Amino acid sequence: MVGRIYHVGLSVSDLDKSIAFYRDVLGLAFQGEIMMVGEETDKMFQKKNCKARVAYLNGSENIETPPVELIQFVDNEFKKVQSNLFMTSISELCFYTDDIDTVYKELIKNNVECLSEPQYFDFSSQGFGKSKAFYFKDPDGIILEMMQPL
Repeated sequence: MVGRIYHVGLSVSDLDKSIAFYRDVLGLAFQGEIMMVGEETDKMFQKKNCKARVAYLNGSENIETPPVELIQFVDNEFKKVQSNLFMTSISELCFYTDDIDTVYKELIKNNVECLSEPQYFDFSSQGFGKSKAFYFKDPDGIILEMMQPL
């Protein structure tokens, strides 16, 4: 009934700032931007006169890898909520890397808030293998994760 994940959407307060972060700091490729307006958009988002700028970025050319969809609602009051790993929602969006220590140093160099340095995990006894991972935040405080399988 359900196929692969098509994209992962994040609501952001400043699309240009978020595009710069995901493209220039994280290295995702900018795939394009659309403007959503009209009756269908109003119905979909359940908001009258809704306008949404939407951008797509991806770290892979593999069709099975879903892009990140960034959505900025235009001309609407935006309520910024502090991300929290301990509340019901998407807890984080995880990115893969093959050099987590270098990525961590680059994020710190770019003044990105990281919740910790990379941590080592061994879940081999539970069938999931070994990895290193850490959490960090985007310009809106959305929690992201960087992971390197080992």
